[in-house]
Amino acid sequence: MIALIQRVSEAKVVVNGDISGKIGPGLLVLLAVQPEDSPATVTRMVERVLGYRVFEDDEGRMNLSLLQLSLELLVVPQFTLAADTRKGTRPSFTSAAPPDKGREYFDRFVVECKNRLDSVETGVFAANMQVSLVNEGPVTFWLEA
Repeated sequence: MIALIQRVSEAKVVVNGDISGKIGPGLLVLLAVQPEDSPATVTRMVERVLGYRVFEDDEGRMNLSLLQLSLELLVVPQFTLAADTRKGTRPSFTSAAPPDKGREYFDRFVVECKNRLDSVETGVFAANMQVSLVNEGPVTFWLEA
């Protein structure tokens, strides 16, 4: 499982002209599921995303997590993160999970996040989405589990 996390002051996802998810300060997570992922992988990634210390403390150090600050989370499915781009000029998606598994594990991830955090919004699986954000810092990390 791959999560590209971005610290944001605001972010939103629009599908067919309608806002499907919108947050203020928090994290935008672009999430990709891989074929070898398991329920344990999902749980580990939830722990990493919610506990990853990317927010500044009183001394200006990135020492606080989303969970500690009770900020907002926007999770967007993005299978293209799992693309193999090592050869040629066209990505291969054999390293991404099939759509059924991708949807199931994306949904599991969201449910586990909602069990631990009050404000969780999402994009729409397999939809054409327009994602906009204001990245604070900028702060962006690539997490794998």
